[in-house]
Amino acid sequence: ARHGARMGDMVLWDRLTRGRLLSQPIERFGVITGMIETAENLAKDYDISREASDEFAVRSHQNATRAWEEGRFDNQLVPVEIPQRRGDPLLFAKDEGYREDASMATLGKLRAIDLKRDPDAIVTAGNASQQNDAAAACLVVAEDKVEELGLEPILWFHSWSAAGCDPSRMGIGPVPAVERLFAKNGLGWDDIGLIELNEAFAPQALAVLKGWGFAEGDSRREIVNVNGSGISLGHPIGATGIRILADMAHEMQRREVRYGLETMCIGGGQGMAAVFERAV
Repeated sequence: ARHGARMGDMVLWDRLTRGRLLSQPIERFGVITGMIETAENLAKDYDISREASDEFAVRSHQNATRAWEEGRFDNQLVPVEIPQRRGDPLLFAKDEGYREDASMATLGKLRAIDLKRDPDAIVTAGNASQQNDAAAACLVVAEDKVEELGLEPILWFHSWSAAGCDPSRMGIGPVPAVERLFAKNGLGWDDIGLIELNEAFAPQALAVLKGWGFAEGDSRREIVNVNGSGISLGHPIGATGIRILADMAHEMQRREVRYGLETMCIGGGQGMAAVFERAV
């Protein structure tokens, strides 16, 4: 450790924790204990219950299970071989996080994570995203280069937008981001055939749906995260955006949808949204 650090301390920073401190300075926004607190804040702001959160989580697992059973992920996944000390390599070809047996009964047994700090807390390990490991990739190619290289595009990148919000309620970011995006591109909800809303937390995602005006029973909820999302498939930091896009691209082809909307909340107080148009 001394090599390269001749005097004084050498500190290793957690990039996620450090990033949050820099993007939401205490002197301006007060102390925000973490992402769970931001979800609890939205649950209170938008009157999201524990029961509704667990129901949303069950739906995520059910959608992911059905997608796996129907082979919807087959064309977008590359199995990874993991060398073993003895014997053949282990072929890792399927997500570990989704639960085929997820139910209100099983999720209802889980204790709220922030219960000591907040007696009304509702976020549990069952209705929050999984921070797992993954890698994802896509090619973003200029239109003239597509023709030159003889490539066949899957989607056209139509438009995008970003918006800021209170860091203590960072999960609501997709609401102002989509509002700004639609004002920019002239589209509206009636034009969108598929929606990907990353599930950081169930109450966060439900708050966004309410913010978009998607009331319970609204048919537009049926095109949101049709193959699962962060709660069932995981939220691999740094790869989630492309993982979502890959799933949406293939599902747009399967459903022959013209426009798909991808949205994400961002720790520190931001939301992003992008519209993609099916090319084939």
